[in-house]
Amino acid sequence: MTDSACRPGCAACCVAPSISSPIPGSRGRRGLPTGKGAGLPCTQLTEGGLCALFGEPERPGVCVSLKPSREMCGASRDEALAYLRALEDDTAP
Repeated sequence: MTDSACRPGCAACCVAPSISSPIPGSRGRRGLPTGKGAGLPCTQLTEGGLCALFGEPERPGVCVSLKPSREMCGASRDEALAYLRALEDDTAP
C-alpha cells in the first residue's frame, strides 16, 4: 500500500468513523442530512466498496480530506477498522 492508494474493497474509512456533516443523496441512494454514526456504513458506499460520490463536488469535506496511509490502513481491512475505531474512541466527546 502506498500513501495514495486505497485497498480495493476495504471501505473501512466509510464505515468506522462518524461523520457529522450532511451526506448528500445521489444515484438513487438516500442522503444522510445529519451525517452518520460510527460503525455504520455510509449510504454512498457501493457494493464494491467504493464511494458513489468520489470526485463529486458534493462529497463531504471530511471525506475528501481523509487520505489513506500505511498507519491508518494497516495490512488488512480488519486492521484499518480497528485503527479507525480506536481513533473514533479517542476523539469522542
